[in-house]
This record gives sequence, structure tokens and C-alpha cells, in this order.
Amino acid sequence: MAQNSKSEILIKGADVILTMNDASQELTEADIRIADGVITEVGQGLISDGTVVHTKGCVVTPGLVNTHHHLFQTLTRAVPGAQNALLFGWLKTLYPIWSRFGPDEIYTSTQIGLAELALSGCSMTSDHLYLFPNGARLDDSIAAAKEIGLRFHPTRGAMSIGESDGGLPPDHLVEQEAAILEDCIRVVDRYHDASEGSLLRVGIAPCSPFSVSRGLMQDAALLARDKGVMLHTHLAENDEDIAYSLEKFGCRPGQYAEDLGWTGDDVWHAHCVKLDSQEIDLFAKSRTGVAHCPCSNCRLGSGIAPVRQMRDAGVKVGLGVDGSASNDSANLIEEARQAMLLQRVSQGADKMSAREALEIATRGGAEVLGRPECGQIAVGKRADIAVWDVSEIESAGSWDPAALVLAGPRKVRHLFVEGQHVVQDGQIPAIDLPSIIAKQNALAKAIAEG
Repeated sequence: MAQNSKSEILIKGADVILTMNDASQELTEADIRIADGVITEVGQGLISDGTVVHTKGCVVTPGLVNTHHHLFQTLTRAVPGAQNALLFGWLKTLYPIWSRFGPDEIYTSTQIGLAELALSGCSMTSDHLYLFPNGARLDDSIAAAKEIGLRFHPTRGAMSIGESDGGLPPDHLVEQEAAILEDCIRVVDRYHDASEGSLLRVGIAPCSPFSVSRGLMQDAALLARDKGVMLHTHLAENDEDIAYSLEKFGCRPGQYAEDLGWTGDDVWHAHCVKLDSQEIDLFAKSRTGVAHCPCSNCRLGSGIAPVRQMRDAGVKVGLGVDGSASNDSANLIEEARQAMLLQRVSQGADKMSAREALEIATRGGAEVLGRPECGQIAVGKRADIAVWDVSEIESAGSWDPAALVLAGPRKVRHLFVEGQHVVQDGQIPAIDLPSIIAKQNALAKAIAEG
């Protein structure tokens, strides 16, 4: 079928399109028509007098979805004192460093983190910013995201219990709970866009059960539901986390979450490495989502999340790169590979396929973030599309180029978000990336020197 719109884009002649649609279709030598940010046609032999992007030698997938990140941490990769620490020791090493951040550090590290995600095929990402030193605000990361062009789900995090009250963070990094809730209202009212196809949705995200009070967790849940936004926090990340919950709250993290109103279709928890069978069943029945962060869990020695059991029970699971201080990368296609490998090494080589890992990284993440209009290549879905060049060395000799997480590129040739060309021929034309990298390195050096 011909189309006569100069504003449309035709992705033409892909070797394989992995649709992730309800029928899990895989189309060969196929095309995708995009108009006004939406996929309007998928098929073969399509023609257009609009923009044509030729994709022979490529595999096309939905854009990948990142469900957990701390973009500010991109400024503190591979910090020597934290390289070999477990979670709580790692945090105690980094809190004093992060306390020297300000608006410029938040803005620039967010730009770097989002650019890295985009180049790895990510079209939509959440962010969990939970500390606001020296005048930093969530607005700083939102401004940076507009420059890059990804679909952005920032969350207003918080810490309210400092060391003097039995918490983990230093007192100077925590906030008063009334001020936290007031700023949550401010950023939601100013920025949250609930419309279909929205590029910006704001969530509410107290940092963790060991850094905020029971009261703040309850108030945050009430506020989020009043405003119609999602809730996010860390949960059951490692054995220390479980021990803290049992000692302080007299129950496991899943029970604590349920008691405080932190389960449901509008909630997703990061990590959940140590969920037991009852907690998995609770999350499945309540439609609570999980952000699985395999590289960070390995880096901090937290363990292997029971993703196979979660998926089999019906829990919504997406992938997260986590903060770059605990990864120390933000490559989402690598995260999908790691997720697959961990389930195999812990439970058997037949427990997760390359295609299932990619499904978790696309449609799975979109479901966790409450975006059913994303994560699939189908008519009427948003035009978030990744194009992977499988004609290069990474795929040479592959009998199944569509098995990207087994053998394939680790950066995209093209990335479209809402039909906009965010990555073009492996570059991000909207920004001067070398200059941003130079600024990031200068900021990191200044922070390191105190």
C-alpha cells in the first residue's frame, strides 16, 4: 500500500521483526510504517514517499525498557572504596561522595546515563532520584531527559531516617517528611502527563524501608493513589535487607509492603532477590511489578533473583540496569543477556531462552511501568523501535541472528521514540556527546578531589 505523507517514516526491509505482540510473531523481510508517533502498518512490500529507513541486514525489536536506575550515580562509577563492598557498606562509602553533588552534577550525569541507555536500544526508562544535596531537584534530571528524547519515568525519591535515628544514610542527606510530601505534590502537578503516548510520567518513590519511616511509606502510597501516579522502592535486595526487616518490623519485606499499601498494579519494586514463595504469590495475585537488576545483583553479591518462579507465577517482571555505581554500566541489551544467563546457571539451560529474555526487556518492562501502549510492534502501539545491525562481527556465523542476547550487537544502529529518530546510524544527533563526556569527567575529578 502506498502512503503520501511526508511526515511519516517507513522502516523498510528488515531481515527479522520481533514484534512481541500477543501472537509473538516474527516477520521476515518486513516493513513498519510510522505516523504521528504511532505504528500504523506492519507488513511486507510497503512503499512511501516519506522518510524511508532501509534496514536490510538488521533485526528490529520494540525499544527496550529500563525499569530501575539511579542516573545520578553515573558520576561515581568504579569508586575504589566501593568496588568490593556489600550493599550496606557500599552505600556508606558513597553517601559522603554523593553529598557533594548539586544541580549540575545531577543534570550532566543524567545526560550521560540516558545517552548510554539510548545507544543500547532503550527507548523508555524510569529513574529513582532519592537525594537532593546542595539545591538539586528532580527538575534537573527531567530537563536533561528532554535533551536526549527518551520516554522518561522519573520518580521523586526520599530518605527521612538518618544515622542518629537508626537509619543508614548520614543525617545531612535526609529530609523532613512534610517537605518530602510537599515536593512530591509539586513535581507531580508540574510534570506528570497521564495521556497515552506521554513522554513524561512522574512516580513517588521513598528510597527503601531502611531509610524512611513507616508513616512516610503509608503517606506516599495515599498521595500516589490520590494523584493517580505509580509507586516505586527497593525491596528484599539481599540478606542484610531481610535481616533488617525481621529485626525492625517483625516481618519479611513482602508482608511489610502489603501492610503499608505497597502492593498492586500501580507498584513496582526493585531487585526482590530474596522473595520467598509466599511473597511471589502475593505479588502475582496483586499484580505488583518487579524490576530485575541482574548485573547490579552480581556486582554487589546480592544473589540471583527467582525470576523463573516469578514469571511462572504470573508476576510482572522487567529489567533494570540499576545505578552506574553498582553495575557499573547502563547497557540494557547486556542486562537482558545477564538475566538469561543467571536463570540458566541457577536453574538449568532450558529455564530461559534468548527470546524470553528479550521479551522481559521490552514488553515486560512496559507492563511493569504501566505502559500497555509500548513494548510491542503492532498497529496502534507507540513507535518506540530499535534497529540492530546484524551484519557486523558480533553476529558473524550466527544461525539465528534474532537471538540477539546470545550473539549480536550491543549498540543500536537506529532508535525511534514516539517516531522520533533518537539514535541515527549509531549517533545521538540531538546532543554533543563528546562535550558532555568531557564535562562529566571534569565533574567526577572535582568531586573526587573534594
